Amino acid sequence: MPEQLYLTRFLNAHFAGPVDALLRAFHQAPVYPEAPISNAVAMELLTVVVLLAYFLVVRMTLSVEKPGAFQQVAEMTHEFVSEQADSIISHGFQRFVPYLTVLFLFILLANLLGLVPGLESPTANPVVPLGLAIVTFVYYHLHGIRSNKAAYVKQFLGPVWWLAPLMFLIEVVSHCARVLSLTVRLYANMFAGDLVTLAFFSLIPVGIPLIFMGLHLMVAAIQAYVFMLLATIYLALAVSHEH
Repeated sequence: MPEQLYLTRFLNAHFAGPVDALLRAFHQAPVYPEAPISNAVAMELLTVVVLLAYFLVVRMTLSVEKPGAFQQVAEMTHEFVSEQADSIISHGFQRFVPYLTVLFLFILLANLLGLVPGLESPTANPVVPLGLAIVTFVYYHLHGIRSNKAAYVKQFLGPVWWLAPLMFLIEVVSHCARVLSLTVRLYANMFAGDLVTLAFFSLIPVGIPLIFMGLHLMVAAIQAYVFMLLATIYLALAVSHEH
């Protein structure tokens, strides 16, 4: 039985049966039927709940005359992501801002959970960054096809027709490598940050770990930004039109 956080134990105590039945319906028998919900899944659910609560509070307290703190943070986040998307994607960037904003906030909050006692960063588990990378991979390809239709394939063929088969193979490998790059970059940084912070807490429980917690906070913000920035660049390349 793997070590479980308090929230994970609570979820398994109340929802292990339905989750186990759902997994078996998809022919995915859990290794531990009595605990099919892992710490990473529990932390992801917590992240989603917190974000939903945040969005609801922002929506319910919207005010033009007296914007509250939550509204101001939401506006700052929206402006920040919009500026990045405008500078990279340019024309038609508005339709991508919601996805990029949610992606940024989800990764940022998931990264910061590791600083809370009794919780851990779900992004320190490779499955979570992999899922985010795959969703981003599918998202930008779908919008590439939507924007360019059949001409989207030309991006994979290159300018020289007799090199098209080789270029197509190289481009396919390159796009698949993007998934690996997004996954490893986020996972490795968050796993290392959690490990270093835990190590210094166990060795010197007072004072020094605060420095590494500050570094962890900075790394969490940077990695959320880098993931969002790369997703924006991939979108810009996918939806660009040949002139």
